[in-house]
Amino acid sequence: MKRMNHFLNQIAKDLTNTNLERYWPNFELVAYALYDENSVFLFNHPRYNNIPPKLYEILKRDEQFVGNTLILFDGYPTAIADMELYDDYEGLFSILVHELFHGNQYVKGEKRFPDETLGITYPLTKENVEIRNRERKNLYNALLETDISKKKKYLKKFIGLREKRAEGIKEHLTYENLIESVEGPAWYVELKAFSEKSSLANDLVLKRYGKNLINAVESTSNTRRSCYSSGLFMCLLLDELSPDWKESFFGTKTTLFELIKLLDIAPRKQAIEEVQISPETEATVNFAVESRKKELDEFEAQIGTHFFIEGEIIALSFDPMNIVPLDGRLLHKNYIKVRINNQEYLVQQPSLTYCAGGLKNINKLLIVLKDKPLETGDSLVITGIGELMGQYTIQEDTINLVVK
Repeated sequence: MKRMNHFLNQIAKDLTNTNLERYWPNFELVAYALYDENSVFLFNHPRYNNIPPKLYEILKRDEQFVGNTLILFDGYPTAIADMELYDDYEGLFSILVHELFHGNQYVKGEKRFPDETLGITYPLTKENVEIRNRERKNLYNALLETDISKKKKYLKKFIGLREKRAEGIKEHLTYENLIESVEGPAWYVELKAFSEKSSLANDLVLKRYGKNLINAVESTSNTRRSCYSSGLFMCLLLDELSPDWKESFFGTKTTLFELIKLLDIAPRKQAIEEVQISPETEATVNFAVESRKKELDEFEAQIGTHFFIEGEIIALSFDPMNIVPLDGRLLHKNYIKVRINNQEYLVQQPSLTYCAGGLKNINKLLIVLKDKPLETGDSLVITGIGELMGQYTIQEDTINLVVK
């Protein structure tokens, strides 16, 4: 048995509707699965008869089980977590609660999911970064502040700064508000679960989850992920200032930011002084751009067979959390599923796409292969990906395949 398997019985015991309702009202438990390199341990799935004492079904792992996420497995929402990523019970348990919350959102008909392409095309402007990082510090201070009048001053400043940003990036700010409202509550229940199982003091747990909120480099480099911590802190502030907010949250399309504004602690219009770009912001933006460039350069410089596919390629799905965008290119660090010649292919390794009008239309895809492909004359067979038809040329460690 692998290192985490002894947690399986404990997980089943801890994950019940009753226990989950301590984190969120009417938290509905969907199916869930833990997996390792070879096996999937499936719990609470209606198509599998897990009658006690049999707590879970053991299945062979397939390509559906990638990352920590929510999938539709046999037509039913199923939270999945990779056991091999965790050494401690509280880490594994809390990420599973996070993904189960996404299952709860699915069952409750959550409508606040944003257009993910807005996250990948998010503008990296110095003015937005400057105001955004000030805004995030005020949100952080608002939660940690115990004096109620000071707390409200921080919140007023937070609201004013965000509304100032809306003037410049309205569409992309809507994206932020929506990500916060979908992922913030998932992080909120994750924090509750982690705190319950961990021996860490509550203030240390809060700082662990809040560090990304005030880390300017991290929040600038990954907009989507940075919205998790701002959403979480808004949830915790709402707990303090409007304790019943969770009861009706799924019955509305209201964002967390709109709920914060409904607390009626900020004047309708606030004067925000002229924005001066700080040296820290200059350095942060330059660092973010250089980091992206470095990641793409390192990918292109890898040793191995550089396999270029050119032609009509459609992206069907990808992991928006693990994409590095730069100048019309996207480095998919986790996986991408594409359609080529009316066939679907799952690339479960880093790849670089060159986009042609939108993120889903690709005119070139680069994969660095460890093994040479098998040649058949009019196709190439790639280990772990499949057979690709088309004309190809091979020059040393570079292969160019042209598809229709």
